Amino acid sequence: MNILETPLPGVLVIEPRVIADERGYFMETYSARRYRDEAGIALPFVQDNVSRSRQGVLRGLHVQRRHPQGKLIQVLEGSVFDVAVDVNPDSPDFGRYAAVALSAADHRQLWIPPGYAHGFCVTSHTATLHYKCTDYYDPADEWGLAWNCPDLAIPWPIDEPILSERDRHHPGLVDLARRLREQDWKNSG
Repeated sequence: MNILETPLPGVLVIEPRVIADERGYFMETYSARRYRDEAGIALPFVQDNVSRSRQGVLRGLHVQRRHPQGKLIQVLEGSVFDVAVDVNPDSPDFGRYAAVALSAADHRQLWIPPGYAHGFCVTSHTATLHYKCTDYYDPADEWGLAWNCPDLAIPWPIDEPILSERDRHHPGLVDLARRLREQDWKNSG
């Protein structure tokens, strides 16, 4: 397995070993021992999710404050433009992002540690994502960040994405930071 660092501390691109021949391929998508020893991912995973979306759908940017989820993301079908953003107002990397193209063809994974906002945009006809999470989803604890926040200037590969009603109304980075500070981000665990 090959591990690539991104501009954000702890956010990693993982290239699993793929054994391919004329019959197809085999790939180990997760091993607690290997991911701990080689990538430093030691948190237990408690929930697996699958998301399927059509081209142009953008989901995110989402984060849980009291129950932050680390996510190990892999595309099973299609391709996406995947983004992690540091939204901790006390972090020296606050407002920085890492953006990675992931596809079923390249088999790459993205590890996003707990506390980062996450979102993705589907760049193929459809895309199916699988992601392992280090904490349970809690809809009452979910916060969002505007996908098109000018303070971030993320180079999304789409100008007019298909968004959920909720994702249309997330605040920008400055407003989110103010709200998180009011809720005491540091002592949220």
